[in-house]
Amino acid sequence: MTASPVLWTLDARGVATVTLNRPEVNNAYDGALIAGVLAAMDDLGKKPNLRVVVLKGNGKHFQAGADLKWINGVRPQSTEANEAASRATFEAVQRLNTLPIPTVALVQGGCFGGGTGVIAACDVVIAADNALFSITEVRWGLTAAIIIPQLCDAIGVRQVRRYALTGERFGAEDARRIGLVHEVVPLAELEAAGAKVVEQLLANGPEAMAETKRLALESSFGGMGVDDAAYARLVHLHSVKRQSAEAAEGLASFAEKRAAKWGGGTG
Repeated sequence: MTASPVLWTLDARGVATVTLNRPEVNNAYDGALIAGVLAAMDDLGKKPNLRVVVLKGNGKHFQAGADLKWINGVRPQSTEANEAASRATFEAVQRLNTLPIPTVALVQGGCFGGGTGVIAACDVVIAADNALFSITEVRWGLTAAIIIPQLCDAIGVRQVRRYALTGERFGAEDARRIGLVHEVVPLAELEAAGAKVVEQLLANGPEAMAETKRLALESSFGGMGVDDAAYARLVHLHSVKRQSAEAAEGLASFAEKRAAKWGGGTG
Protein backbone atom coordinates (compact mmCIF):
# COMPACT_ATOMS: atom_id res chain seq x y z
CA MET A 1 0.00 0.00 0.00
CA THR A 2 1.34 3.45 -0.95
CA ALA A 3 2.05 5.64 2.05
CA SER A 4 -0.08 8.73 2.45
CA PRO A 5 1.61 11.89 1.06
CA VAL A 6 0.65 13.75 4.25
CA LEU A 7 0.73 12.26 7.76
CA TRP A 8 -0.54 13.81 10.97
CA THR A 9 -0.65 13.00 14.66
CA LEU A 10 -2.17 14.77 17.66
CA ASP A 11 -0.75 14.35 21.16
CA ALA A 12 -2.42 14.71 24.54
CA ARG A 13 -1.36 18.35 24.80
CA GLY A 14 -3.21 19.26 21.61
CA VAL A 15 -0.01 19.55 19.56
CA ALA A 16 -0.50 18.30 16.00
CA THR A 17 2.43 17.28 13.82
CA VAL A 18 1.71 17.42 10.08
CA THR A 19 4.39 15.75 7.98
CA LEU A 20 4.85 16.07 4.22
CA ASN A 21 5.62 12.51 3.18
CA ARG A 22 6.99 12.25 -0.35
CA PRO A 23 10.70 11.96 0.53
CA GLU A 24 11.45 10.10 -2.71
CA VAL A 25 10.82 13.39 -4.59
CA ASN A 26 11.99 15.70 -1.80
CA ASN A 27 8.36 16.30 -0.77
CA ALA A 28 7.57 18.06 -4.05
CA TYR A 29 3.86 18.75 -4.14
CA ASP A 30 1.37 17.21 -6.53
CA GLY A 31 -2.41 16.96 -6.46
CA ALA A 32 -2.36 14.18 -3.87
CA LEU A 33 -0.11 16.07 -1.48
CA ILE A 34 -2.23 19.22 -1.79
CA ALA A 35 -5.36 17.19 -1.12
CA GLY A 36 -3.59 15.59 1.84
CA VAL A 37 -2.77 18.96 3.39
CA LEU A 38 -6.38 20.10 2.98
CA ALA A 39 -7.68 16.84 4.45
CA ALA A 40 -5.33 17.15 7.41
CA MET A 41 -6.58 20.69 8.05
CA ASP A 42 -10.17 19.43 7.85
CA ASP A 43 -9.53 16.57 10.26
CA LEU A 44 -7.58 18.67 12.74
CA GLY A 45 -10.19 21.41 12.61
CA LYS A 46 -12.64 18.97 14.17
CA LYS A 47 -10.40 18.38 17.21
CA PRO A 48 -11.57 20.55 20.13
CA ASN A 49 -8.24 20.24 21.95
CA LEU A 50 -6.06 21.42 19.05
CA ARG A 51 -3.56 24.00 20.33
CA VAL A 52 -0.53 24.08 17.98
CA VAL A 53 0.33 22.72 14.52
CA VAL A 54 3.93 21.74 13.74
CA LEU A 55 4.73 21.32 10.03
CA LYS A 56 7.63 19.10 8.94
CA GLY A 57 9.00 17.40 5.85
CA ASN A 58 10.01 13.74 5.89
CA GLY A 59 13.53 12.93 4.70
CA LYS A 60 16.50 15.15 3.86
CA HIS A 61 14.47 18.06 2.50
CA PHE A 62 11.51 20.06 3.78
CA GLN A 63 9.74 20.78 0.48
CA ALA A 64 11.09 21.10 -3.05
CA GLY A 65 8.20 23.09 -4.56
CA ALA A 66 5.97 21.71 -7.29
CA ASP A 67 6.50 18.28 -8.79
CA LEU A 68 7.28 19.41 -12.33
CA LYS A 69 6.22 16.05 -13.77
CA TRP A 70 2.81 16.68 -12.23
CA ILE A 71 2.80 20.24 -13.59
CA ASN A 72 3.55 18.87 -17.05
CA GLY A 73 0.61 16.51 -16.67
CA VAL A 74 -1.76 19.32 -15.70
CA ARG A 75 -0.61 21.79 -18.38
CA PRO A 76 -2.31 20.20 -21.42
CA GLN A 77 -5.59 19.76 -19.58
CA SER A 78 -8.48 22.21 -19.79
CA THR A 79 -8.41 25.78 -18.51
CA GLU A 80 -10.86 24.70 -15.81
CA ALA A 81 -8.59 21.84 -14.66
CA ASN A 82 -5.59 24.15 -14.50
CA GLU A 83 -7.51 26.74 -12.50
CA ALA A 84 -8.70 23.99 -10.15
CA ALA A 85 -5.09 22.89 -9.56
CA SER A 86 -4.00 26.45 -8.81
CA ARG A 87 -7.01 27.06 -6.58
CA ALA A 88 -6.35 23.94 -4.51
CA THR A 89 -2.70 24.93 -4.09
CA PHE A 90 -3.71 28.43 -3.01
CA GLU A 91 -6.28 27.04 -0.57
CA ALA A 92 -3.73 24.75 1.06
CA VAL A 93 -1.35 27.65 1.70
CA GLN A 94 -4.08 30.05 2.75
CA ARG A 95 -5.64 27.53 5.14
CA LEU A 96 -2.29 27.38 6.93
CA ASN A 97 -2.03 31.16 6.81
CA THR A 98 -5.40 31.84 8.43
CA LEU A 99 -5.63 28.85 10.76
CA PRO A 100 -6.65 30.29 14.18
CA ILE A 101 -4.02 28.07 15.80
CA PRO A 102 -0.29 28.87 15.99
CA THR A 103 1.74 27.10 13.30
CA VAL A 104 5.43 26.21 13.57
CA ALA A 105 7.47 25.09 10.54
CA LEU A 106 10.70 23.12 10.98
CA VAL A 107 12.82 23.37 7.83
CA GLN A 108 15.76 21.22 6.84
CA GLY A 109 17.47 20.89 3.48
CA GLY A 110 15.73 22.29 0.44
CA CYS A 111 12.75 24.65 0.63
CA PHE A 112 11.96 25.79 -2.89
CA GLY A 113 9.15 27.41 -4.86
CA GLY A 114 5.83 26.72 -3.16
CA GLY A 115 7.70 25.58 -0.07
CA THR A 116 8.76 29.19 0.54
CA GLY A 117 5.11 30.20 0.37
CA VAL A 118 4.18 27.47 2.84
CA ILE A 119 6.67 28.67 5.45
CA ALA A 120 5.76 32.32 4.80
CA ALA A 121 2.22 31.31 5.79
CA CYS A 122 3.37 29.83 9.12
CA ASP A 123 3.63 31.84 12.34
CA VAL A 124 7.04 30.63 13.48
CA VAL A 125 9.75 29.20 11.22
CA ILE A 126 12.89 27.51 12.49
CA ALA A 127 15.51 26.43 9.97
CA ALA A 128 18.37 24.00 10.27
CA ASP A 129 21.75 25.39 9.30
CA ASN A 130 21.73 23.18 6.19
CA ALA A 131 18.51 24.72 4.86
CA LEU A 132 18.56 26.15 1.34
CA PHE A 133 15.85 28.38 -0.15
CA SER A 134 14.78 29.59 -3.58
CA ILE A 135 11.65 31.12 -5.12
CA THR A 136 12.20 29.08 -8.26
CA GLU A 137 9.13 29.56 -10.46
CA VAL A 138 10.66 31.98 -12.98
CA ARG A 139 13.37 29.44 -13.82
CA TRP A 140 10.70 27.28 -15.44
CA GLY A 141 8.69 30.06 -17.08
CA LEU A 142 6.11 30.04 -14.30
CA THR A 143 5.07 32.62 -11.70
CA ALA A 144 4.69 32.43 -7.94
CA ALA A 145 1.41 34.38 -8.16
CA ILE A 146 -0.53 32.52 -5.49
CA ILE A 147 2.20 32.83 -2.83
CA ILE A 148 3.30 36.41 -3.58
CA PRO A 149 0.98 37.87 -0.87
CA GLN A 150 2.37 35.60 1.86
CA LEU A 151 5.95 36.22 0.72
CA CYS A 152 5.40 39.99 0.71
CA ASP A 153 4.13 39.72 4.29
CA ALA A 154 7.11 37.64 5.38
CA ILE A 155 10.05 39.32 3.64
CA GLY A 156 8.66 42.54 2.15
CA VAL A 157 8.18 43.65 -1.44
CA ARG A 158 11.82 44.73 -1.80
CA GLN A 159 13.14 41.24 -1.06
CA VAL A 160 10.47 39.57 -3.19
CA ARG A 161 11.53 41.76 -6.10
CA ARG A 162 15.02 40.34 -5.78
CA TYR A 163 14.53 36.70 -4.92
CA ALA A 164 11.38 35.99 -6.94
CA LEU A 165 12.97 37.58 -10.03
CA THR A 166 16.43 36.00 -9.78
CA GLY A 167 15.28 32.57 -8.60
CA GLU A 168 18.66 32.37 -6.87
CA ARG A 169 19.37 30.05 -3.97
CA PHE A 170 20.18 31.43 -0.54
CA GLY A 171 21.09 29.86 2.76
CA ALA A 172 19.55 29.80 6.20
CA GLU A 173 21.37 32.87 7.52
CA ASP A 174 20.22 34.97 4.56
CA ALA A 175 16.70 33.62 5.07
CA ARG A 176 16.85 34.85 8.65
CA ARG A 177 18.29 38.20 7.59
CA ILE A 178 15.38 38.90 5.23
CA GLY A 179 12.74 37.57 7.63
CA LEU A 180 11.73 34.32 5.94
CA VAL A 181 12.79 32.34 9.00
CA HIS A 182 12.98 33.39 12.64
CA GLU A 183 15.76 31.21 13.96
CA VAL A 184 18.62 29.07 12.62
CA VAL A 185 19.93 26.12 14.61
CA PRO A 186 22.21 23.13 13.96
CA LEU A 187 20.36 20.33 12.19
CA ALA A 188 20.72 18.07 15.22
CA GLU A 189 18.94 20.67 17.37
CA LEU A 190 16.00 21.40 15.03
CA GLU A 191 13.48 19.21 16.87
CA ALA A 192 14.52 20.55 20.27
CA ALA A 193 14.25 24.15 19.07
CA GLY A 194 10.76 23.44 17.77
CA ALA A 195 9.75 21.79 21.04
CA LYS A 196 10.89 24.89 22.95
CA VAL A 197 8.68 27.17 20.84
CA VAL A 198 5.75 24.79 21.23
CA GLU A 199 6.10 24.94 25.03
CA GLN A 200 6.07 28.73 24.88
CA LEU A 201 2.90 28.68 22.78
CA LEU A 202 1.16 26.19 25.08
CA ALA A 203 1.74 28.56 28.01
CA ASN A 204 -0.45 31.23 26.37
CA GLY A 205 -4.21 31.73 26.22
CA PRO A 206 -5.60 29.98 23.10
CA GLU A 207 -8.32 32.57 22.51
CA ALA A 208 -5.89 35.45 23.04
CA MET A 209 -3.48 33.96 20.50
CA ALA A 210 -6.29 33.37 17.98
CA GLU A 211 -7.45 36.97 18.29
CA THR A 212 -3.88 38.30 18.09
CA LYS A 213 -3.28 36.33 14.89
CA ARG A 214 -6.59 37.48 13.42
CA LEU A 215 -5.79 41.12 14.13
CA ALA A 216 -2.34 40.76 12.60
CA LEU A 217 -3.79 39.17 9.47
CA GLU A 218 -6.41 41.90 9.11
CA SER A 219 -3.64 44.41 8.47
CA SER A 220 -1.54 42.16 6.24
CA PHE A 221 -1.36 41.83 2.48
CA GLY A 222 -1.25 38.04 2.57
CA GLY A 223 -3.93 37.49 5.19
CA MET A 224 -7.41 38.91 5.17
CA GLY A 225 -6.36 42.16 3.52
CA VAL A 226 -6.76 40.74 -0.02
CA ASP A 227 -10.35 40.21 -1.07
CA ASP A 228 -11.81 37.19 -2.86
CA ALA A 229 -11.72 38.87 -6.25
CA ALA A 230 -8.02 39.66 -5.90
CA TYR A 231 -7.23 36.08 -4.92
CA ALA A 232 -9.33 34.78 -7.83
CA ARG A 233 -7.20 36.93 -10.14
CA LEU A 234 -3.99 35.50 -8.66
CA VAL A 235 -5.27 31.95 -9.13
CA HIS A 236 -6.21 32.75 -12.73
CA LEU A 237 -2.82 34.29 -13.52
CA HIS A 238 -1.03 31.34 -11.90
CA SER A 239 -2.93 28.79 -14.00
CA VAL A 240 -2.76 30.74 -17.28
CA LYS A 241 1.00 31.11 -17.01
CA ARG A 242 1.33 27.34 -16.55
CA GLN A 243 -0.29 26.86 -19.98
CA SER A 244 1.90 29.43 -21.75
CA ALA A 245 4.53 28.72 -24.41
CA GLU A 246 7.20 30.09 -22.08
CA ALA A 247 6.23 27.59 -19.38
CA ALA A 248 6.31 24.81 -21.97
CA GLU A 249 9.90 25.72 -22.82
CA GLY A 250 10.93 26.11 -19.18
CA LEU A 251 9.50 22.75 -18.18
CA ALA A 252 11.03 21.09 -21.25
CA SER A 253 14.43 22.48 -20.26
CA PHE A 254 14.02 20.90 -16.83
CA ALA A 255 13.02 17.53 -18.26
CA GLU A 256 15.82 17.61 -20.82
CA LYS A 257 18.41 18.94 -18.35
CA ARG A 258 19.41 21.89 -20.55
CA ALA A 259 19.32 25.66 -20.43
CA ALA A 260 16.01 27.17 -21.45
CA LYS A 261 15.82 28.95 -24.83
CA TRP A 262 13.82 32.03 -23.96
CA GLY A 263 12.35 34.34 -26.56
CA GLY A 264 12.61 38.13 -26.55
CA GLY A 265 11.36 40.45 -23.84
CA THR A 266 7.92 41.99 -23.50
CA GLY A 267 8.61 44.90 -25.82
